Amino acid sequence: MRLTLGLMGGNGGNLMETASAGGDVFFLLMGAILVFAMHAGFAFLEVGTVRHKSQVNAMVKIIVDFAISTIAYFFIGYSVAYGVDFLVSAAVLQGDVTAEGYEFGPQGISLVKFFFLLTFAAAIPAIISGGIAERAKFWPQAFATAVIVGLVYPFFEGIVWNGNFGVQDWIEATFGAPLHDFAGSIVVHAVGGWLALGAVLMLGHRKGRYTADGRLVGFPPSSIPWLSLGSWLLSIGWFGFNVMSAQSLESISGLVAMNSLLAMAGGILAALIVGKNDPGFIHNGALAGLVAVCAGSDIMHPLGSLAVGAGAGVIFVVLFDMCQNKWKIDDVLGVWPLHGLCGVWGAVAAGIFGAEALGGLGGVTFMGQLVGSVIGAGYAFIMGLVVYGILKAIMGIKLSEEEEAMGADLAVHKISANPEAEMTPR
Repeated sequence: MRLTLGLMGGNGGNLMETASAGGDVFFLLMGAILVFAMHAGFAFLEVGTVRHKSQVNAMVKIIVDFAISTIAYFFIGYSVAYGVDFLVSAAVLQGDVTAEGYEFGPQGISLVKFFFLLTFAAAIPAIISGGIAERAKFWPQAFATAVIVGLVYPFFEGIVWNGNFGVQDWIEATFGAPLHDFAGSIVVHAVGGWLALGAVLMLGHRKGRYTADGRLVGFPPSSIPWLSLGSWLLSIGWFGFNVMSAQSLESISGLVAMNSLLAMAGGILAALIVGKNDPGFIHNGALAGLVAVCAGSDIMHPLGSLAVGAGAGVIFVVLFDMCQNKWKIDDVLGVWPLHGLCGVWGAVAAGIFGAEALGGLGGVTFMGQLVGSVIGAGYAFIMGLVVYGILKAIMGIKLSEEEEAMGADLAVHKISANPEAEMTPR
């Protein structure tokens, strides 16, 4: 008590403000680091799912995509979404001084916010990478990453999270509430998944994936342990993804953590049952639940989150099977059903289970969630077709049959995952 009173006297107010800003900086930084670690999860999930001859390519793609995303988001994307650029002095960036038209928060809090939101933006190419694995050219995908993170993704991000172009105002005026997407079921996951669908359709299936009469040829995962490690890393980091979306200590909510936990459990158990104990489905079931709960994790009752996660687990298993077998869509990691469809389900479900009548906190409408979700999914799908269609026409996006047979590791990087073990004895 004495310490508190002492801080409030003289410069106490400034000291308290400094401590609060510092706490928020640390809070957001930890969130950014947790979500950054999720990218290792994306990498290992892909490494474990693809065939052995494409493991190196999976790891390299995702780390290079993150670097390209950082540059594209720093120079272009963040400005597109939020109207902020960083081409001012370090003193202004730090918040020590102000300049006309620029007002950054104290102790660099605006900068860690950029870092945090960058990790969300960079998740988009990581999601796409899983869908186009094993047969995509390296440099066209790198170029696509720059365009998507610099322009395509932040355009929609700004609409939902910054109120750009009045779209959210229109949804609210028409349907009673704007699209509520607390942590990115639509903005990140659905956009990433539907972009990936466009990319996959433009790319076509892997060589030998289907026989001449259309039967599916099984390509088993190269490593279930690597796949499971990817799922674990993503699941752990997801609590930074969701909980830290509050973006300040003052706004943090344990409800978000509880809802994320129960949605994950629901997704695992649903995938276990529907997927008939398949380890790939089980580990992706956890991610399906977490994708779905992002939108309404701050407003739903935990029982509602459990139902949303379980529904997502079922959606992933059923739709992944339909994609591969019925529709002949060679989405290697199933990123369209996992992120695209489960993301839409989660946002729409937030309009159901977030309602006060079902124990939620309210402030959402079913139609507002549905319309906002359709807009996001439709926009992403069209842009996926456009971006990858243009790249296909200009420079080609698929490895040659010879390169694909060789494997992306040797064709692109000139080295395999275990080069010493594969050396021919003299």
